[in-house]
Amino acid sequence: MLTIPASMLIHLVTVEPYVGVGPSGPVYGPAVTVRCLKEDCTRLVRGPDGDEVVSSATFYALPGTVAPAKSRVRLPGGWRTTVIAFIDADGGHLGTPNHVEVQLL
Repeated sequence: MLTIPASMLIHLVTVEPYVGVGPSGPVYGPAVTVRCLKEDCTRLVRGPDGDEVVSSATFYALPGTVAPAKSRVRLPGGWRTTVIAFIDADGGHLGTPNHVEVQLL
């Protein structure tokens, strides 16, 4: 299985995975530090409800990273944001690296 080279994962983010809604609001799992490559790039993406949303950043990480839509993320420098979409990019047999793409609000 071909994955993103570890030497490219130069950033650290903290992800609190969204679990669901409890009686007092959103519920998040324990915070996990993730090595990734963060890209500051504004683009139009589809949110979990199908609406078009402007994403201000994206990070790429190794397969197995868990960051479902609505998860909370702390980026380098302390900036806090929310996951818009989580994409599991499996290269299959094409020779492209398997990875996850996490689009952020």
